[in-house]
Amino acid sequence: MIRKGSARLSPSSLKQIHGNLVVKGITSRLQPLRDLLLACVASFHGSMDYARKVFDGIPHPDIFMHNVMVRGYAHSSAPAEAFALYRRVEAAHLRPDGFTFCYLLRACTGLPGSCAGYQVHGTVVKLGLLKDAFVRNALINMHAKCGDLQVAGTLLDETGEGDVVAWSAVIAGHAARGELDIARQMFDNFQHKDLVCWNVMLAAYAKHGQMETASELLDRAPETDVVSWNTIITGYAAKGLLKEALEVLGEMKCAGWMPDEATIVSLLSCCANLGSLEAGRMVHSLHLESWPCISIILGNALVSMYTKCGDVQAAVEVFSRMKEKDVWTWNSIIGGLAFHGQAEQSIQFFKKMLEVGTCPNEVSFLCVLGACSHGGFVEDGQRYFSLMKDRYRIEPNARHYSCIVDMLGRAGLLDEAFAVLSSMRCEPGAVIWRTMLGACRIHGNATLGKLAREKLLQMNEDASGDYVMLSGIYASCGEWFGVETVRGSMDERGVRKVAGYAQVDKKMARLSAL
Repeated sequence: MIRKGSARLSPSSLKQIHGNLVVKGITSRLQPLRDLLLACVASFHGSMDYARKVFDGIPHPDIFMHNVMVRGYAHSSAPAEAFALYRRVEAAHLRPDGFTFCYLLRACTGLPGSCAGYQVHGTVVKLGLLKDAFVRNALINMHAKCGDLQVAGTLLDETGEGDVVAWSAVIAGHAARGELDIARQMFDNFQHKDLVCWNVMLAAYAKHGQMETASELLDRAPETDVVSWNTIITGYAAKGLLKEALEVLGEMKCAGWMPDEATIVSLLSCCANLGSLEAGRMVHSLHLESWPCISIILGNALVSMYTKCGDVQAAVEVFSRMKEKDVWTWNSIIGGLAFHGQAEQSIQFFKKMLEVGTCPNEVSFLCVLGACSHGGFVEDGQRYFSLMKDRYRIEPNARHYSCIVDMLGRAGLLDEAFAVLSSMRCEPGAVIWRTMLGACRIHGNATLGKLAREKLLQMNEDASGDYVMLSGIYASCGEWFGVETVRGSMDERGVRKVAGYAQVDKKMARLSAL
C-alpha cells in the first residue's frame, strides 16, 4: 500500500501505517522499511524530521536507505545534512553508488559559496564514476548552477553533441548569470533541442522579465507542455501583468492543456498582490472545475489571496475545508484576520494552532502580536511575547519589538513602551522610534516625543511627518513655543510637508474572457 501511493499519503495516514508495521513486527524486513522511508521523505513536504526518526530507528540501513535520506535532505531546506548522511555511509563501510553522488551534487547547489562541489567532483573522479552519464550530467548541472561555467563547459565538451540534459544545464547556467545572449547562442546552435531545452530558454527570458521575447519563443516551439505555459503565465504574474497572464491561460486551454496546481498558485499570487478579488474568485472556480480537493500549497495560496483581497469569510471557509495545514496556513489566516480588524478571532485561531500542536515560528508571533496591538489586548500580547522568547526560544526581531511598542503605546503605557525600547538587544530602527513618536502624539507626552524625534534626527531621518507629529504633541499640550520651534527647524532644514494623495486603480477588464 505504501509503494502504490507514497507521494499521495498524508502525514497522518503515513503515521498510522508506520504504527501498523511496528505492531505486526515486520519492521525488521528490508523492503517494508525501504518503502516506509521513501514515503516519509515524499509525504512531509520538505520536512525531514519524521523520516530521520524512522531512519535512526533502523539498526543496519543499507545504501538504498542512505540514498533516500541524502536525496531528501538535498531537496530540503537543510542540504548540508546530506553530507552528514554521506559520512555515515563511509562509517558503515557501505559503497556509495552513482545515485549517492547525484543527490550529493544536488545538495551542493543549495550551498552557495561552498567548496563541497569540488570535493564531490574529486571523489567521483577517484571512484571512476565520471563515465556514468547521470553522474556527469549532475556534475555539469552543479557547476553551472554554482557559477563555474568554465568547468561545466569542459565537461560538456567531453559529453558530445547529443546530450540534451548537459546542454540544457549549461544554457541555464549562463542564463542564471544574466548572460542571455550566450545562452541564446548556445540554444540556437544546438541541433538536438528537445522540449526540456526549449523550456529552459523560455524560463531564462521569463525570469529576467523579457516576456515579449519569451512569448515569441513559445510561438516558435515545435511542441509545448504544461511547464511551457506555466513559465509564461508565471512570468507575467511575477511582473504584475494579470491581464496578460489570464490571456495566456485562455490560449493554454485552447491548445488543449489544463492548468495544474502551479498555474493556479501563480495566478492566485498575482491576484493577491494586486488586490484583484474578482479575478481571484475566477481562478479559484477554475481550480474547482478539475480538483475538488485542496492541497496545502494551493490552500495557502487561496487563504493568502482572499485575506489580502479583503474577503476574510472566504479565507476562513477555505481554511476550514483544508484537511492538512502547516504553519504557513495558520500564519495566513491569523495575519489576515488581524489585518482586517478581527483581532479577537485572530487570537482565537492562534490558540487553536497551539492546541493542535503546530509549532509557531517568528511570523506566527508577528501576526498574533499585531492582532493584540490593534485589538488592545495588552496582557495577551505581553504573554505571547514572553512565550515566544521563553518557550519557543525565538529571538525577537525589530518587527516584534515594533508591535509591542505600538501595542503599549496605543494603550497609553508610554513608560513601559520606552522600557521595551531600552531593553532591545538590537539597535532600535527608525520605524520603532516613529511608532513611539506617534504614540506620544496621541497621548500628549512631549518629553518622550521630543526624545523620539531626537533619536530620529541622529539617524538622519528628516521625514516631514515626524516634524508634524512632534508639532502636534506640543500643540496638544499648549506649548506653542515648541510648535514654532519645530516649524522653524523644518524651514532651516528645507523640509516640506508632502501633500496627501490617493490612487484608485481601474477595474481590470475582460475578466470573463475565459
